[in-house]
Amino acid sequence: MMPEVSPEHLRSYVQAMVDFGTRHTLSDTTSDTRGIGAARRWVRDTFEEISADCGGCLEVSFQRTLVEGGENARIPDDTYVYNVVAIQRGNTHPNRYFLIGGHLDSRVTDIMDAESDAPGANDDASGVAGAIEAARVLSQHEFGSSIVYVGFTGEEQGLIGAAHAAQVARDEEWDLAGVLNNDMIGNIEGISGVIENTTFRIFSQRAESHGDSWSERFFGGENDGASRQLARYVATIADQYVTNLDPLLIYRLDRFGRGGDHRPFNDAGFPAVRIMETHENYNRQHQDLREEDGITYGDTIDGIDFDYAAQLTRVNVAALASLASAPPSPTNVAIGGAVQPSTTLRWDTVEDESLAGYRIYWRPTDESRWTRSRFVGDVTEHTLENIVIDNYLFGVAAVGADGHESPVVFPSAMIR
Repeated sequence: MMPEVSPEHLRSYVQAMVDFGTRHTLSDTTSDTRGIGAARRWVRDTFEEISADCGGCLEVSFQRTLVEGGENARIPDDTYVYNVVAIQRGNTHPNRYFLIGGHLDSRVTDIMDAESDAPGANDDASGVAGAIEAARVLSQHEFGSSIVYVGFTGEEQGLIGAAHAAQVARDEEWDLAGVLNNDMIGNIEGISGVIENTTFRIFSQRAESHGDSWSERFFGGENDGASRQLARYVATIADQYVTNLDPLLIYRLDRFGRGGDHRPFNDAGFPAVRIMETHENYNRQHQDLREEDGITYGDTIDGIDFDYAAQLTRVNVAALASLASAPPSPTNVAIGGAVQPSTTLRWDTVEDESLAGYRIYWRPTDESRWTRSRFVGDVTEHTLENIVIDNYLFGVAAVGADGHESPVVFPSAMIR
């Protein structure tokens, strides 16, 4: 699938969004050529065209929520906020979802300015374009689990669309196993002047502690919550499938003092990460279009390197294809081995016709990524002889017959 991702397609999508002038959440909703209304209808129509090419394989809809005036300081009057959603149903686990999205809305210096031109080329037409291109490529294939492609709205006004999408997933009891938020995937020239296109960042939330007992602290998984495992998974897929592009795992929810659409999903208990460029240029973010002291400000399309954006889109495509092809992750993973020379792991059987077995992972406690693993077959318990539990961190993944693996699951209980 990697060669199918097209920089030219990404450029055409971004240009179309830029051409709406502004996509501010509070901008015009009735015009066919300007404002957020025209932009969201264009995204819907683009998803519909992609669906037509795959025989109607996408379920395309608007996801609407009403924000009452005064409820949010950045929404002065009653405002409907729309996400554009396209769902590609899985053929074996249709209620297990993996989501890719970016935010459609844009802004200038004044967050309340809904009239000035706000091209929002990189922030975040690039992420929406990545989701659209992923839909175009992945919709030509079938997967066991469902894939959701989303253009969020209201991000700049307070992550409104993403919060609503996360609530819908909870209300409809989705098994939402992973969210890839793509926010700014096209810039390679940093504010410092550095130009570099061979790395990208994956931000991920740590696991939250839910108590003060020794066992809860031990299994809190400071670096091993589900979002961290999803980040490691994306990094591994990038290493395997995307040449000359190295992932940087950033063990933070987001940049200091800033946020993104993965956060509401984290808050709702779903694994979610932010995928983005390594080097940001703040002259091209949240800026009025202008030139001052020889510096050009504004988020225009000439600030995007579309070959780089295509590379990050390939990361998403490969990760989603692997995740949606793999069996579900093991559940009720438990570990034992205190005061013993060996470590035992136990888990519940994964119900999946394609299941080949399970792989146990372990790594020294000062390593950020899994360094060692062993395929142990179709069993629900395995002992690693002469591997002392005190010196390593452990996890288990389910493996399909075609080799696709689920994300690793960290133990949550002790074998007594």
